[in-house]
Amino acid sequence: MNKRFKAGLLATVLAATAALAGCGSDDDGETLSIVGFAVPEAANKAIADQFKKTDDGDGVKFRTSYGASGDQSRAVASGLDADYVHFSVASDVTRLVDEGLIDENWDDGENKGVVSRSIVVFGVREGNPKNIQSWEDLVKPGVEIVTPNPASSGAARWNALAAYGQITSNGGTDAEATDYIDKFFANVVSLPGSGRDATTAFLNGTGDVLMAYENEAILANQSGQGFDYVIPETTMLIENPGAILKDSDELAQKWLDFVISDEGQKQFALKGFRPIRDDVDFGGTVEGAADPSEPFPAVSHLLTVDNDFESWEALSDKFFDESNGIVTKAIAKSGKAS
Repeated sequence: MNKRFKAGLLATVLAATAALAGCGSDDDGETLSIVGFAVPEAANKAIADQFKKTDDGDGVKFRTSYGASGDQSRAVASGLDADYVHFSVASDVTRLVDEGLIDENWDDGENKGVVSRSIVVFGVREGNPKNIQSWEDLVKPGVEIVTPNPASSGAARWNALAAYGQITSNGGTDAEATDYIDKFFANVVSLPGSGRDATTAFLNGTGDVLMAYENEAILANQSGQGFDYVIPETTMLIENPGAILKDSDELAQKWLDFVISDEGQKQFALKGFRPIRDDVDFGGTVEGAADPSEPFPAVSHLLTVDNDFESWEALSDKFFDESNGIVTKAIAKSGKAS
């Protein structure tokens, strides 16, 4: 591990620990520590508000830490206290399984460990002045892309898989998909640390296109800082895992059960996430969606990890290995590796 990475990880742990400590606790009630990636913070807060209204959640206090998924996972592995983790990608949970912190059967349930879902979309400027409609439009000369850094961000990894898979799933070869990835990162002008940081950079004027979660675009619109977004014909189903730590008490399991319940999934939907079950009743309308009355339209060709990339274990080395990953090398070729 190089000195720069060690220093960055230490800073992450210290900042996250300070965030958790700053929330405090109440001796009259139980406290649940949540560590997650940045994007679902608003949704988790809404779920917590509903959980507190239940018998299980009565009097419960929450301590929370949010940041880039990979950084958060490494922080927990390095000692950051957590009862429940909510990460962007399954490999960030697997790291904690390997460390002995999470049970190896964490994803054996009906939901396979997934607690929230979304899809990859293109965020564009108001009115879509560059007429971005397709993946091919992203690699045209002069198009500036903002996407987070795959070294720290799970969102970035979903974006990269979508970019690669839209070639191979439509008849293209691995060589053609790799060439597309090279062109894609050649057009990237900003690699922020997390999906939330990428959204902030885009809202502050960087780039023409933001690679984003659909829910992130919807939440930005709900917050009055919105942007238009385009759902391409082929895109990636994002499946975010949640898990409890081995040394957590039964409160963490009750929380997880509530998160995947109809009420928990309703709160996710109202913040722009696609529920993990099709029969969840969220009222049918989601403020901030491109069409609030049809907030989660069907996608013509929806890629998944299981169907198009085998597994996270299989794809992690192929795409994100620190030396030989397809995405890692594409970023290096672009000159943006630092």
